[in-house]
Amino acid sequence: MENLIELRNLTKNYNDQQVLRGINLVIHQNEFLTLLGPSGCGKTTTLRIIGGFEEQSSGEVLFDGVDISAVPPYKREVNTVFQHYALFPHLNVFDNVAFGLNVRKEDKTIVKSKVERMLSLVGLAGFGPRDVSRLSGGQQQRVAIARALVNEPKVLLLDEPLGALDAKLRKEMQMELKKIQKEVGITFIFVTHDQEEALSMSDTVVVMNEGQIQQIGTPIDIYNEPENRFVANFIGESNIVDGIMKKDYLVSFDGVDFECVDKGFPENEPVDVVIRPEDLDIVKPEDGKLQGEVKSVVFKGVHYEITVAAERRCYKVHTTDYSAPGTQVGLTLTPDDIHVMWKMEY
Repeated sequence: MENLIELRNLTKNYNDQQVLRGINLVIHQNEFLTLLGPSGCGKTTTLRIIGGFEEQSSGEVLFDGVDISAVPPYKREVNTVFQHYALFPHLNVFDNVAFGLNVRKEDKTIVKSKVERMLSLVGLAGFGPRDVSRLSGGQQQRVAIARALVNEPKVLLLDEPLGALDAKLRKEMQMELKKIQKEVGITFIFVTHDQEEALSMSDTVVVMNEGQIQQIGTPIDIYNEPENRFVANFIGESNIVDGIMKKDYLVSFDGVDFECVDKGFPENEPVDVVIRPEDLDIVKPEDGKLQGEVKSVVFKGVHYEITVAAERRCYKVHTTDYSAPGTQVGLTLTPDDIHVMWKMEY
């Protein structure tokens, strides 16, 4: 994919507080990229700088290779969908979507054609005459998306647009947004603090914390190959254990040696070992590499979340098989289930 937007050494200061600390990021054409991180990590500030609503303290924002740092928002080839939609309550659905086209004084026939096409695309065909204040939250969001897309931007910025929706509608809109992005074929830059949302929708996930990028990768890479403790903890659930990399393909933790698939570490290097709860199997005590007692069982619908107290620590296990509290069990895992990381500050 061709590069569309490039952020170079982007920083942002508010008084004495540094919100962004040297952001370097390339965003490609037709990519669904998500900025993911906890509140205050700088993801919305990054989005607003791309949209022109904030000015960076230093660094460059390149669009098609041209620095647009001094270009005002209305002249950038981007449109934004905000969390609270910002619809005009005195206008009906059609006029809300047509607003930008009418400002540009486009021909009424063209406006009608473009608006009807966008309403059909977002699943609101025939909703043109309706009062926006009488629509559901999901319908209002679709209107906001149609209004942003009708102006045919190269990039759509979405600032936590699903935050106000209930859980069921939120999941439906995740799939709908991905479908719309594929159909219109433009770049979506999406901001969220919801890990599941990021993993299910994105081509690329950018994990941020404290104004810095922690990792960039596909959802599979981010989940299976986290680069540090922050990413491993923030994306899904993890058992993170202090270990020693004895040599290539052999790591030791909790007094036991385990074969793994990792290499390239110095011998006897202290490391962090990540084990996802779904990768641990509960077996008979004599069949396990580790032994322990079931301390708690929580039913999660599709699986049980079981806490096993081994000799040196508690392990979280996700399994469809029930084990009663107080049961002595073994824990086993394969080399592919172990991910070894360098110890580092984040």
